[in-house]
Amino acid sequence: MSGAGHEDGDWEGYEGEGTQGPDNGEGAGGDAGNGPGPERGPAPAAGAGPPRIPMPRSSVEDTGRPLPDTPGAAAVLSAPLAPLAPLVLEHDVLRSLLGAWALAACAPEETLAVEEHLGECGACADEARRLREAVELLQRPDPLDLDPTLRTRVLQGCLDRRPPRIPVPEWAAPYDAETARLDALLQDFGDAEWHAHVRLRWFEGDKQTTRRTTVAGVIAHLLSVDGLVAVALGLDDPLTGEHKAPVAPTPAGRTEAYWRASNFPPTRSVRVPWREQSHGIVRTAAFGGDGSGKLPVPYGEFELPLHEAMLDRAFECWVHAGDIAEAVSYPYTPPAPPHLHGMIDLAARMLPEALAARRRAGLASPSRTARHLVPAGEPGRSLRLEIEGLGGGEWLIPLDSPAALPSAAHEVAHVALDGTEFCQLAAGHVSPEEAAAGQDGDREAIRDVLFAAASLSRM
Repeated sequence: MSGAGHEDGDWEGYEGEGTQGPDNGEGAGGDAGNGPGPERGPAPAAGAGPPRIPMPRSSVEDTGRPLPDTPGAAAVLSAPLAPLAPLVLEHDVLRSLLGAWALAACAPEETLAVEEHLGECGACADEARRLREAVELLQRPDPLDLDPTLRTRVLQGCLDRRPPRIPVPEWAAPYDAETARLDALLQDFGDAEWHAHVRLRWFEGDKQTTRRTTVAGVIAHLLSVDGLVAVALGLDDPLTGEHKAPVAPTPAGRTEAYWRASNFPPTRSVRVPWREQSHGIVRTAAFGGDGSGKLPVPYGEFELPLHEAMLDRAFECWVHAGDIAEAVSYPYTPPAPPHLHGMIDLAARMLPEALAARRRAGLASPSRTARHLVPAGEPGRSLRLEIEGLGGGEWLIPLDSPAALPSAAHEVAHVALDGTEFCQLAAGHVSPEEAAAGQDGDREAIRDVLFAAASLSRM
């Protein structure tokens, strides 16, 4: 580039290393007394004038000169970090950051600024607390449903403070609790849920039987069979009026009669009479006191005293509530452990008679029957039934006669089952072959007991 039109001050503003201006007479290499300097490229042509852009410098590593001292990596890592300086933000901006702060989504500087502001502004501190509590609810891993034992604990606390003038008998408490739980499940059902398909399952002989109905049909079934207890207590029979029809005195017969007499499939309207009947049963049992627990309740082919019939109805209410919950994809928990233990105990005590019924029907192991029969009141072969988990225990089951005495000295087999699994077996929901049972001893005796437990089920 030509130097024309530029003043001397243009060049004087640039002084490179080892450079003394254009008149030093030594060229681009610097003055003679300083020795050779770093390369700067070719000298400018004579008369071309000083360049406005400096020549590129070579790296100091190429000159052979020592490198400057630099701190090592350890020194860099160990050096203390400078503290974050809080941002200076307006109140409205800080308030708008509260939601992000509650979600831990702020930058570090913003978090520091917000937290310093919360120590000074009470209104923002209150809002931040509410937002943080809302975030905890949204991120809560546990279900939001109430603890299923909450009702029992609240009622027990109330009764401890003020005992009832007319208490509910202890043997009626499981039925009271299970009908209340089922009613709580039903209260938010819409028409779609009431008409959801439910498959009832039970065992007849050695084969599982199923029947398809709806949620409303299941409640109609419970209403019909609970009517056996209602009639025994002197209450109205639900199979009257428009539902009056030839009725077989069995749970299945009453249910079929109710379904046939209905002009249309049962709907949600069946909930009110079922709940009123369950309230009436508990209320009447309470007024009758413990003495009413011995009233006979006929089931057609057999008979139960009222205190066992109420436990049987509580068991069936829980089982069918589980069927309904499964149909609408809703979780349902087992009964309270004391109530579950009572249900298991009733089923275990019914096993000897169920074994005898299977022998009379030719379904038991015939080779063992005639060989081991013992007189009534005498000890005989026994099976130890161990139920694990909440509500469990141990029972000795006489194998050869309902009137025989169970005897640990004559124990020939041992079966261990989970409590819920045993109840599902007794309800006909699990087949004897599928029951996850720990077994030891006489295989034929174990098979007979497992099939006898399944035979306790009915529609």
